Order: sequence, then structure tokens, then C-alpha cells
Amino acid sequence: MSGFTRGFTGRHRDDHGRRLPPGQYDTGDSWPVLSAEITPRLSTQDCTIIVDGLVEQPTTWTWDELRALPRSTYEGDIHCVTTWSKFDMTFTGVSVEVLLQAAGPQPAASHLLARSHTGYTTNLPLADVVDGRAWVVWEADGEPLAAEHGGPLRLLVTHLYFWKSAKWVSGLELLDHDERGFWEQNGYHDRGDPWLEQRYHGD
Repeated sequence: MSGFTRGFTGRHRDDHGRRLPPGQYDTGDSWPVLSAEITPRLSTQDCTIIVDGLVEQPTTWTWDELRALPRSTYEGDIHCVTTWSKFDMTFTGVSVEVLLQAAGPQPAASHLLARSHTGYTTNLPLADVVDGRAWVVWEADGEPLAAEHGGPLRLLVTHLYFWKSAKWVSGLELLDHDERGFWEQNGYHDRGDPWLEQRYHGD
């Protein structure tokens, strides 16, 4: 059983101009590596993910349990706040919505704080991670997700700047308020919509 999100699939390269948010450039075949921390070297046995906070049943998945869930594939583009965009990527994982449904968000839950094994955090309105808009992924372009790109597991929220797609994700905590994460506490925008150029506080 799997889901499929087409994103921007099917458009030709000469259509990239209309897919490029303001202030961004096409990075072509390269995928720049940017991290706030030293890259951890995690084995799949180290990888668990928990959904907790304002949920009816805090739930933890091991690597094998996570990969046994219904899979989804995203095909489309990603955009980094440092002004690069990469077109026509493919990611495979599980929809965040599948994880939330298992844990059962409480009615008061309005936001999510993603946590990483490194201690990194980032905040998201709950509305930005449901309805097929966010995933926990372990594969990029048909290959296991490399450590420098957040592997074995990273959050993927493609409609927002890529710092919201937390690398080495370990937990999703549901809250009844907005709680700024690492970059948000250091001057980045709370939401980060590339099409609105929400890079920094006040944008």
C-alpha cells in the first residue's frame, strides 16, 4: 500500500523559471550540504521516531516498524533559505499524517515541534504537516538518504524552506502553542514560505 504525491512532476526543464521562488537560483545537479551541527553517524538500529506531546497515545516506531507503514513518494522541488533550489527530486518515506493518526492528536494540538538526534528543533503549524504536505523520509532519488542530507531519517516539508525539513529527525511533539526552534530563535521566520520570501523575522 502506498501513496503518491506528484508535486511538480511532469513539467519540462524550460518551465523551471515559473517553479523558482523569488530570490532563488537553480542549483542544477548539485545538492548543497548545509548543517548547523556536526553530522552524526547513526545506524538504522539507532533510528526510532516518537510522536508525543498532546496526543492520546504517544507512539514510537523502530526503523523496521516505520518502513512497514504505508509508503508515500514525493516528486518535486526543494528550496533552501540560502537561495538555492533543486528541481525534480524524489523522496520516499511515510506521510507524517500516518504517524499522527496512530498517535491521535488531542483537540488542543495546533503546532508541532520536530526534534533531531542532535538536539536541533524546528516548529511548524499542524496545518503544514497534514493533508499530504509532510513526510518522514529515508530515501532520496532511489538511494538511501545520505547522512549529510539527514539520513537515515529526515523530516520533509517541501512547501517551506528546507530548514523546516529537520535532519536526523527523532521526534514530533504536538503542542497547543507555537514554540520556536533553533533557527527561529536565531532570527529566521517562524513559517518560512519560499514564495513569500519568509526568510527572517519581519519578512
